[in-house]
Amino acid sequence: MSRIEVVAPNFKKRLSGVTSTIIQLVPLQARMLGIATLGPGLPESLPKIRWWQVPLLLKRPQSGRKRIWHARRNVEMLAGLVLKAIFRAPLLLVFTSASQRRHKRWTRFLIRRMDGVIATSRKTAAYLTVPNTVVMHGIDTVKFAPPPDRDAAVEAVGLERVRNYVGCFGRVRHQKGTDLFVDAMIGLLPSRPGWSAVIAGRATAQHAAFEQELKARVATAGLSERILFVGEHSDIARWYKALALFVAPQRWEGFGLTPLEAMATGVPVVAADVGAFSELIEEGVTGQVIPRDDLAAMTKAAGRLMDDDVKRDAAGRASLERASKLFALQGEAEAIGAFYQKVWSTG
Repeated sequence: MSRIEVVAPNFKKRLSGVTSTIIQLVPLQARMLGIATLGPGLPESLPKIRWWQVPLLLKRPQSGRKRIWHARRNVEMLAGLVLKAIFRAPLLLVFTSASQRRHKRWTRFLIRRMDGVIATSRKTAAYLTVPNTVVMHGIDTVKFAPPPDRDAAVEAVGLERVRNYVGCFGRVRHQKGTDLFVDAMIGLLPSRPGWSAVIAGRATAQHAAFEQELKARVATAGLSERILFVGEHSDIARWYKALALFVAPQRWEGFGLTPLEAMATGVPVVAADVGAFSELIEEGVTGQVIPRDDLAAMTKAAGRLMDDDVKRDAAGRASLERASKLFALQGEAEAIGAFYQKVWSTG
């Protein structure tokens, strides 16, 4: 505990985008400073403190400076505030905001009491009423990387080598726009025999009927062998390697990592203008950003790239370069580290 200078709480047991961020970032941050996680739902391989050690946060670490409590949810901001204001723990409170909507009064109350605030995109920053620093999410460019042989990558996940594949990955639900992707593929695939589509992701019990309706729609179109629902996969990086094009059809997103995962794999992206997508994609170079909830625009943009091998390949190369240069996970960890130094210097 004496060497821990940053605590990254995770108070949600179920896997979420926030939890995934912590899992990816903390090992890199641990190479730069003393950091530990606190809470359930995290791999045992991460540095962590246990609940019985929380009282030790009332003492400063051996460096003598205050610890940083880096929250990413309201409940974590509240816990840090209670420790600092009621129990007088020597803490500096940092919050990362990914939301792109006006915060509720309670959230604004908590944010105003933070010592430093990070926004994950310029769009997110626009909804904050306090000074903040933009640090965009990064991607593991070792895990998500182009395959040496895309045909072999296609075979490795059990797909047919003779086809090109366009993918849509993420939870299967209305918010994620899975129905828009299905309808676009129903419109595009009949005239493009060399292409098939892959939908990877889980439909929770609440959204099972939605998934079944989509499968029925595909069957009615006679495309059950070409629009594939492959379920949830822990090795999703292998599935990106099998793709020639990726579509992100979300109706709403806080940030959204799937376009970055595709780009880092050398796959061009057609994405709705939600989350940080317009800040990730270089329009007309690495892919195209289309209006939210616009099926016609999605179908047109995807079809254009499906039909132009030269343009698609060039966009794939540009995607890889952009993701590697601007959105490597190491860069995010370093930017957060620099922000911590700024907070320490003023707190």
